[in-house]
Amino acid sequence: MKDLTDTDLATQPIARQLAHFAAALTHKDIPDAVTDRARHLMLDAWGIALASTQYDFGHRMHAAMSELGAGGTRRAVGFGTALMPRDAAMLNGFLIHGLDYDDTHTGGVIHATASVLPAAFTMAAEVGATGREMQTAYVAGMEVATRLGAVARGGFHQVGFHPTGIIGIFGATVAAGRLRGLTEAQLAAAQGIALSMASGSLEFLSDGAWTKRAHPGWAAQAAITAVTMARHGYVAPKAVYEGRFGLFNAYLGEGRAARADLGLATAGLGEVWEVMNVAVKPMPACHFTHAVADAAVALRAEHGLTPEDIAEVTALIPEEVVKTVCEPVATKQKPQNSYDAQFSVPYAVASGLLRGHFGLADLDPDAFTAPDALALCAKVSYAHDPNSRFPKYYSGEVIVRTTDGRELRHREDVNRGASDRPLTNDEIVAKFTENACMATPPARAERLRAALLGLAEAPDVLGIERLLAGQAA
Repeated sequence: MKDLTDTDLATQPIARQLAHFAAALTHKDIPDAVTDRARHLMLDAWGIALASTQYDFGHRMHAAMSELGAGGTRRAVGFGTALMPRDAAMLNGFLIHGLDYDDTHTGGVIHATASVLPAAFTMAAEVGATGREMQTAYVAGMEVATRLGAVARGGFHQVGFHPTGIIGIFGATVAAGRLRGLTEAQLAAAQGIALSMASGSLEFLSDGAWTKRAHPGWAAQAAITAVTMARHGYVAPKAVYEGRFGLFNAYLGEGRAARADLGLATAGLGEVWEVMNVAVKPMPACHFTHAVADAAVALRAEHGLTPEDIAEVTALIPEEVVKTVCEPVATKQKPQNSYDAQFSVPYAVASGLLRGHFGLADLDPDAFTAPDALALCAKVSYAHDPNSRFPKYYSGEVIVRTTDGRELRHREDVNRGASDRPLTNDEIVAKFTENACMATPPARAERLRAALLGLAEAPDVLGIERLLAGQAA
């Protein structure tokens, strides 16, 4: 197939339209504010990846990838191990998502960077791309992934699929494919191949399993496979998203697929930049818990509450997120591991009321199994938020009924970190520094910060790779 002209475009399948956008995009097309924010999103992600290397889950995944892919040309973030490219992408995506502290596009309900960045970074290192070329590919992949996520209108969670795994592969494929030099037609084919590789189950919610952490890395790894197959002429389906058994019909089911808005997949491409609507997390937990956690912190600060003052608590939560962060109730009120704690509204609220914060320290077993925390968790119930603004914002409200008969309320209508209440770039830098310094000396963290924010001027990404691996730049 030949590449398309603009006049042909509107009649083509969505995958071809997205391929046209990605192939034609140049760095000059992207506003400076967008590329600046993109670099800060990448900075945030790499800081989290470094922090994840300090946890048992990070070491176990590193051991697995070392067994599968040792001796390659890429270097593992924070470990320095030489890995094959696909295994490096798998590990990097896993580490970025490992603490559930990575960015979220609220409309798409997707951790897009965790999939797109490792695929783009690995491919850029493989082909010797410049920093600017990698940055442009990252933006292209983010624009594709966030829009595709938005199409489902929050529906994937309702049927047991993790949008980051299901959708992330397509943004990762576009980013990696662009860097690999695929033609527009090949980029479309790569998305068709990726359709058979998209995956991600939410069953981890039942027992706090680690599988969710692997979804973005698997998407990045599979994207590199899809790109390589397309480059060699592998024949792929064309109606990737809108087809009878395309992405949304197959994964959402008939009823929810009918409510999906396919127009969002291409709306505003090249004019409206969804990178600017990506929320950076202010706390290391599922974004759905943030508003009620902050509301609990505010109530504690305003009223000087102690556990003895609290008779019962109700958290108002968007109906669409209940299955993720409120059920099963027994596990949410008594977390069995850190992942349970990160996806628990009762624990997020209890931590805010009890300690005045919800951070990495609150995910330590001594914190989430503390008797005073569990006693307060048992007092927290949930109800559907009648004023929810989901999915644009992950709103939340906490109502405390005190032992002396008062009713105290605090609402977070726009969650902290959302596009209309964003963390500043300075706050992102501070977060990066805190996370990176868990794994690397401050001087190296500062060199890495400078290199990442100077990405657009870098002749390649190999110096950044060495710094991330803990080697001399």
